[in-house]
Amino acid sequence: MVCRVRHILYLWFALFSVLSLAQSNETIKDSIERSFVDVYEYKKKARMDSALEKLTNILDLSDSIQDKKSRARAYMLRAELGIEENYDNFNPEDIESYLRRAEEIQKEIKDSVGLGYNYILRALTATRNTSYSNADTFFTDAEAIFDKYQSAGDINKLKYYRGLFYLSQGINGRAIERFENSLPINDPYQPNYLRAKVHLNLAKAYQNIKQYKEAKLNAETALKIGNSYNFPVIKLESTKIISDTYAGLNDIENAYKFQGRHLKIKDSIYNKARIESVANANAYFDNEFQKRHIDELVRQNDDSAQTGKRNKLTSILSSALLIIISLLTISLYRNNQIKVKTNNLLLKKNSELQLAKDNAEKAMKAKAQFLSTVTHELRTPLYAVTGLTHLLLEENPSDSQKEHLKSLKFSGDYLLTFINDILQVNKIEAKKLAVEKAPLNLKKVLNDVVNSLTQTSKENNNKIVLTIDKNIPEKLVGDYLKMSQVFINLISNALKFTKDGIVEISAKILEENDTQQNILFEIKDNGIGISQAMQENIFDSFSQGSVQINRKYGGTGLGLTIVKSLLELLESNIQLESKLGEGSTFRFPLILEKLEPEVVTTTTSVSNDSEEKTDLKSRKFKVLLVEDNKINQVITKKIIAKQNMTCDIADDGYQAIDYARSNRYDFILMDIHMPGISGIEATKEIRKFDVSTPIIALTAISLDDNKGDFLKNGFNEVISKPFDPEIFYKKISNILT
Repeated sequence: MVCRVRHILYLWFALFSVLSLAQSNETIKDSIERSFVDVYEYKKKARMDSALEKLTNILDLSDSIQDKKSRARAYMLRAELGIEENYDNFNPEDIESYLRRAEEIQKEIKDSVGLGYNYILRALTATRNTSYSNADTFFTDAEAIFDKYQSAGDINKLKYYRGLFYLSQGINGRAIERFENSLPINDPYQPNYLRAKVHLNLAKAYQNIKQYKEAKLNAETALKIGNSYNFPVIKLESTKIISDTYAGLNDIENAYKFQGRHLKIKDSIYNKARIESVANANAYFDNEFQKRHIDELVRQNDDSAQTGKRNKLTSILSSALLIIISLLTISLYRNNQIKVKTNNLLLKKNSELQLAKDNAEKAMKAKAQFLSTVTHELRTPLYAVTGLTHLLLEENPSDSQKEHLKSLKFSGDYLLTFINDILQVNKIEAKKLAVEKAPLNLKKVLNDVVNSLTQTSKENNNKIVLTIDKNIPEKLVGDYLKMSQVFINLISNALKFTKDGIVEISAKILEENDTQQNILFEIKDNGIGISQAMQENIFDSFSQGSVQINRKYGGTGLGLTIVKSLLELLESNIQLESKLGEGSTFRFPLILEKLEPEVVTTTTSVSNDSEEKTDLKSRKFKVLLVEDNKINQVITKKIIAKQNMTCDIADDGYQAIDYARSNRYDFILMDIHMPGISGIEATKEIRKFDVSTPIIALTAISLDDNKGDFLKNGFNEVISKPFDPEIFYKKISNILT
């Protein structure tokens, strides 16, 4: 009995020891992971001495539990610190030794993703050493690994590092493309830091090609991130670029101001005490690395000696194991048969799911293409309707005719709005919209929207009350077009569903700092309200609550969908409070950047929209109109003739090239979708012998068309059909002046 109790106690003691050891290992692994987080934090704060001390600690902890993967990560991170943070004592031989040791471990434990990042760091080392052929080979190896594992986050980071490769060689166009395509960039340890680095290097690329405004905008974005998260190196480099771009723009005062900031930050980072501390930490880590390498070689030699002694024992044990394995084989064979059947079933189900996924994606693409094609084809006849209506209204019709023409114009405008809403939703779903920040007058934006909806408010006998916080400055930086779309959709919605009531619009500051303001916008009405059940899907496409509401109030049901998507693009979210019969309140915050006082004074006089009609009759312009549709030819020619212009008409791209080569025109209006060659191809050919004549794309723009693509291909401006003739004249006037 006593013997049995003793055996039980021994068993419990052994079990407790095993559990304690497992728990201890997990605790050490947690400590290692926290230490990696600390290293990245020190790196972002430019505290390289602390980062290197933590890396040494990680190696000690990894050795204590034989965690080879963490040891390889530590060597990789040491190499990354040496490559990316622009040390003056950049030593490719030391970095290569860290990466080779990490590679040996990664191949041993089959860490493919880690090996991919190893190749990236090898490529960056070769890039800094101007060994571009070797760098390209390593990048190709990394791409093969990431493509195999279909890791979108890793692929985006690879695009960023490829951008550094092209930037180093002065291939700025490809560098810009890779940097822009790398966003949004995700990383578990340093997402905001890498995002700042992307904008910083975009700024460098644009600065190299003397596009100073784009360079300054990206550098300011990097500086904003650097200030928000206190990244000293980001602040150091971004202030230098901003100073240089101001110098490129001949703004010497601002150039000196940011140069002063740059020098101040540089002194705080690279003072004598910190440089000595980093040098000591470097030396200590390198000594520890060499010591570990020697210890490992000694250990391997001892293991080889022990191996010979173990071989005899192994032979005896092998015989016993063969007997056991034979018995197990029979059991495993039966289990394997069951697994094969199960795996075949899983493969079949996976194939079915993949097929369903592919079909769903094809359906989405087909829907987007269908809507794009339909809306494009609708714009062409709609141009005839709106164009002829405008021309008839200009020819002094009788009162009864004028009433009919105004109704026709209203219907055309409504249809155009519907088409534009569908295109907007399609572009958002296809992720073809980007935030375009520029200086704007928020008070003017809100007042313009309110003024444009005055007639709408009168139709339902509503009153609009606009309240703007007096501390909001005249000029801020934001996306004017997308903000206007949000305000117009929300306010017109409130006016539509309110009768004999009040629609209140307010803008007030939630919080602010030296560089930005967080402003809360509210649109409140006392209209019909929205039931709790309807609120759950009110932001869905084509949702208006019910068929009865749609029949009574009209509309497309896309307005709130567009609002929600645009606000998500602007990094905001919309909230709704509503009670049936009492009204609704929509509110959302927006973070807008402040402008420097000097910038405000220089831009205040810009963009004063004139209410006077554009007059181009003072000079008799000669125009080449390239258009294959006969009705559109007639309409556009008459609109041009209203401004005392003459024009030649080309029916296709080939004729356009011949006319442009043999005649001199003040500007060319170019349709895009034509038989033969497209307007884009025709423009490319014209630009081979004529680089000065303005060419304007006049087209029913579709989902796949992008204004930036037109400008890259030689166009000076893009005007979408159908258009407001007055806007058409203004754009032409701006180009010609």
